[in-house]
Order: sequence, then C-alpha cells, then structure tokens
Amino acid sequence: MERLSDSRPARLPGVGQTGQDTTGQRAQHVLVTGATGYIGGRLVPRLLAAGHRVRVLVRNPDKLLDVPWHDDVEIVPGDLSEQRDTERACTGVDSVYVLVHSMSSGKDFERTEAALAGIMARSCAAAGVQRVIYLGGLHPDDVELSAHMRSRAAVGRILLDGPVDAVVFQAGVIIGSGSASFEMVRHLAEELPVMPAPSWVRNRIEPIAVRDVLHYLLHALDLPEGLNRSFDIGSREVLTYAAMMNGYAAAAGLSRRLILPLPLPAPRLAGWWVGMVTPIPMSMAFPLVQSLQHDAVSAEHDVDDWIPRPPDGLTGYRRAVELALLRMRENEVETTWAGASGAGHDADPLPSDPDWAGYKVYVDERTHHCDAAPEYVWRVIEGIGGKNGWYSLPLAWAVRGWVDKFSGGVGLSRGRRDPQRLHTGEAVDWWRVEHIERGRLLRLRAEMKVSGEAWLELEVRPDAESSDAASATGKLSAGEQDTAHTAGCTYHQRAIFFPRGLTGRLYWLAILPFHGVIFPSMSRNIGAAAVRLQQAGSGADRVPGDRER
Repeated sequence: MERLSDSRPARLPGVGQTGQDTTGQRAQHVLVTGATGYIGGRLVPRLLAAGHRVRVLVRNPDKLLDVPWHDDVEIVPGDLSEQRDTERACTGVDSVYVLVHSMSSGKDFERTEAALAGIMARSCAAAGVQRVIYLGGLHPDDVELSAHMRSRAAVGRILLDGPVDAVVFQAGVIIGSGSASFEMVRHLAEELPVMPAPSWVRNRIEPIAVRDVLHYLLHALDLPEGLNRSFDIGSREVLTYAAMMNGYAAAAGLSRRLILPLPLPAPRLAGWWVGMVTPIPMSMAFPLVQSLQHDAVSAEHDVDDWIPRPPDGLTGYRRAVELALLRMRENEVETTWAGASGAGHDADPLPSDPDWAGYKVYVDERTHHCDAAPEYVWRVIEGIGGKNGWYSLPLAWAVRGWVDKFSGGVGLSRGRRDPQRLHTGEAVDWWRVEHIERGRLLRLRAEMKVSGEAWLELEVRPDAESSDAASATGKLSAGEQDTAHTAGCTYHQRAIFFPRGLTGRLYWLAILPFHGVIFPSMSRNIGAAAVRLQQAGSGADRVPGDRER
C-alpha cells in the first residue's frame, strides 16, 4: 500500500531524537469531511487552534449551528456522492480529511463507500489538493475480513492508488468519551458482572485513545510531499477484549467481571446480544462485533519515524478509560458516536409547514398552562430524555424502547451527550434534535423503527403571546383564555406522524390509546417539574426528572 520507495524516511524538521515536537506547524487550508461525526467534530477545533484555515463539507449546515466553532470555519453545503459538490469543496485547499464511514448503512455500503472514495480522489486531483488523509481500521492482512473492515481497507487502497498522495491511518478500538467502542465496553462491564461471551473476547487488540488519534491526524499535515502510504497506529499496549472489560471495571471502581468465553460461531448472534445489552443499535453492533473476530494489532511502528509522539507519550488503556469517565462526570463530552444521523434524513419532509402539502398527517396536540416562568419550563424541556426521562409512565417508554431495539432500531438507552444543554443534530435517546430555538422551541425527529416519519415539538410561550395566538386560531376554550392571562406561561406540545402506507396508518391507530394517557401526563408533569425547579431557586443545576413516578 505504498508508492514511496525510500526504506528509511528523513526525520521531520523540528522532531528530535526523542520524538518530541519542537516547532509549530505550517498553516494550511484544509477540508474536513465528516465534521458532524465523532472524530471530525473533535478534529476541527484542534485544527483551528493550530492556526489552520478550515472548511467543512456537510449535507445539512443546520447540524453545525450550535457548535462553538461555527463562526470560525467555512461551511460548504454539498453531498459527497456528487462530484460537483466535492470539487467545489476541494478547490483552493491544501489537504483533505476523509472521516466519513457507513457503519449503519444499507447492504450495498461497500459499493457506495468505494464510489465515494473514487469521487473524492478525482475531485482532489481536479482541484489541485496536495494530500488526502484517511482514518481506516487496523486489521490483519492474511484473513478474510468482515464486510465493513473489508470496505475500510478498500477505501484506503483507492485513495493510495489515486492521483493525489494519501496518508491512511489504521487504528483499532478507539477509547474516548462517547466513542462507540468505549460505550460498548462500558455497558457490557457495568451491566453484566458475569458475562457469557463469544470466544473472540480472547483475541488480541491494541486500543488507542481518541486524543492520540487526533494527534496523528493533526500532525499528518506536517508530513513531507511525496509520501503516499499507510501507518498502523495504536497505544503499543496489546490486550484481550476480556482484559479491556476488566480494565474498565477497575477504572470505574467495579468488582472484577467474570467472563466466560463460549464457542459461539455466529457473529450475528453476538452482535444481537451486544445490541440488546448496550445503547449501540443493531446496525452498528453487528459491524463492531464482526471487526473483533480477528486480532487487531499494529504490524509496524513506522509512524514513529515520521510523526512525533504526543508530549506526554502515548496514552495507555487504563488512562484512556479514566479520562473518558472524567469527561462524562464533568459533562465535557465533545462528540459521541450517536452524533451523526443516518443517511437520507436531510431530504426528508419537515413538519415546519402547517399545511404539510402532499402528506397524510396525524397530530396529537396538547396545551398546558404552567405557573412557572418560561425560563424554568425551557430548562425542563432542554433537559428532557436521558437520565431525566420523558415525564410520563417510564415503564411504557422503556417497553417501547426495548421493542424498537429488538426490531433493529436505536432503542431508548442511547441517552444524550449533556444532561442540560442540547445542540442541533444531537441524539436524545431515540430522537435527534432537528431544530432548536433556545428558550422557546425544541423539535425532535424520531429515529425509531416505524412505518413513517415522526416528530415531537416542545414549545414554551409567554402568556400574552400564547393567549393571542391561541385565541386567534380558536384553540383555547373560554376558561383557558381566562387563565392564560394569569402569571406563568403556556407549554405547547405536538406529536406529528407522517404514515408510510397502510402499515403506518395502522400503527398510529394502535398507539392512539397510549398517546391518550402518555401525552397529557407528560405535559402536566413538565409543568410541575418547572414549578419545582422555580421553587428550588434559579441556582438549581439539575432538572428534576420523572424516574420516581
């Protein structure tokens, strides 16, 4: 996978014999694809901090509205499958990061990923890009790989064989707060003190901390021209998967886990088991488990001759776990595996137009007068989901989540990145934040398995505004109009469903009785939680949930 014939590279300027960085980087103009994903969302602010100009290519720019670096980057809307879009995005940049993967896409994902890699290679050549940087997977060369690992290896080869020099990093299990691999280890270790497990828990794995992955990606911009090759990257600490789970247990203060390797030959069975025990949906659990069927250990350490190690050295597994847990405790998780939404959602119909022309629509609408001030109602709204729950019949929500998980959906255990604050594009259990007007409106799009498209809107209106709007549309009764002018505000809630065919319509009719119980109590309990929050004082930090109900 190399085109450069030199057997021993010249050492980078500024890299001493100890491998430490002694100079700054040359500022470049770079393009990042996958900026809404786990790695891309963390790499962008580090590129900016290093003085580089950053451009990002995204299908839906709204997903970046709330990121702290929004105003510091150039955002180009476009689709990676359209060469015109990628050429436009590549024009004028020095280097391109390819950080897009299709872990949960359809059956034809191998052909799709290969086509996207070919488009990117041609676009970079047409635009005069100097280098492509890709993050692939660590894998052995002498075995039959799983489809997803085979696809990542193929993308790396396409970029290396293309007309533009490429650097392909091959990493194994990435450990960091919010990573899919870390969440899988975390939930397995926390939920199962005694763990029957497939035989692959004995396989040798070389994990790597997310901070070290970002270090290598950032310093790839320092590499000299003409370099075209792959690099294996890792922590240099080789463990079994069983040792990783017990290493997590030790770091988290848990007792040692009893892991019983069993001869389970079917990877799909193990993937189903992981999908049911952890928040990882089946569509991601299967490829993650398949990637563990073989040893994943660096075959070479040539990267040391080209890129300096981090100033504090490579991060060991135990330290990586401790850092991830610290970020979680301090609510400082930058990005999560759930941050990237599924393909195709950007083009789906939106419920912002009340006419919804061309669609059959079902709506469940609730209005509740709250005695709390609007800002307290909003704090409850923005804190919904995750540990705070959904403010009505937790058992019913849990059962629906298990049904969704069993059907191959994301389930309700995906949680949320921050317990108090939301951003556009973030995951909240089986929902995703589609639109947020802070202090006023939250719109969530459902990502559960269902025959149609569903949204949930939660809105708080000052009394004068809500009274005028509702009176104009005739939605308030005479008694409600009288109370609308008292102290407090109005909470407005809408569940919107676009059915798909007869199955979708039957689904709505089947759940209608449950909506009649869940949604009224949800609106009342949100109002009651806001009142308790206001009574506790404006300094209260935690939104009171509904777990005790």
